[in-house]
Amino acid sequence: MTQDDAIKALSTDALKLVKNNQIIGLGSGRAATSFVKSLSLFVKKKKFNVRCIPTSLQIKLEAEKGKLHLIDTVPEKIDIVFDGADQIDKEKNLIKGGGGALLRENILINAAKKVVIMADDSKFVTNLKRDVPVEVHPLARNTVAKDISKIGGKSSIRTLDRGYPFITENGNIILDCNFGVIKKPKLLQERIKKITGVLEVGIFTRKPDIIYKAKSNGKFDVIK
Repeated sequence: MTQDDAIKALSTDALKLVKNNQIIGLGSGRAATSFVKSLSLFVKKKKFNVRCIPTSLQIKLEAEKGKLHLIDTVPEKIDIVFDGADQIDKEKNLIKGGGGALLRENILINAAKKVVIMADDSKFVTNLKRDVPVEVHPLARNTVAKDISKIGGKSSIRTLDRGYPFITENGNIILDCNFGVIKKPKLLQERIKKITGVLEVGIFTRKPDIIYKAKSNGKFDVIK
């Protein structure tokens, strides 16, 4: 049994949270992809009428393949969001945006009645300590980098394998910012968001309602 087995198993277990006529947010990443595949089969079997909002083209393509009903406008409230995370601390703060979809993911999470996060056990830490993705308007890349340095961060533009800048689906760039160990995530999030030219910060301080933790032995824990 492997971690992939655990992710597949938790994806199936999470389906018990899906109800008929829900509006469902679909996050990005490995666990979210696995969940979308399970959801497609589940909805077809149950003959449920659900509407889904994908956060990335990757997930949109997967959802289209499974013939899920997609909508492209976020209503005032979303019933439930299923998403992954790059890191989760002891207080359930998250770092997200490794795939570059942090702006759309945060829009959905903030509109959701319930948030479900799915991640493998390597993502769980005492304090957040990986680079924080920051989505930035291209015009402001230098000024934002300068302001990031003023609050103790070292930033670099995310690039593709050939050296071209990574461009988000919103037409912006990502600065990956190293702040070392982050002991006050909400304070840091607020300070970065105040910088002119910043569109979104990859520190998510809304606590998930349910966290699925995939383990290397093929099993998973459910944290509420």
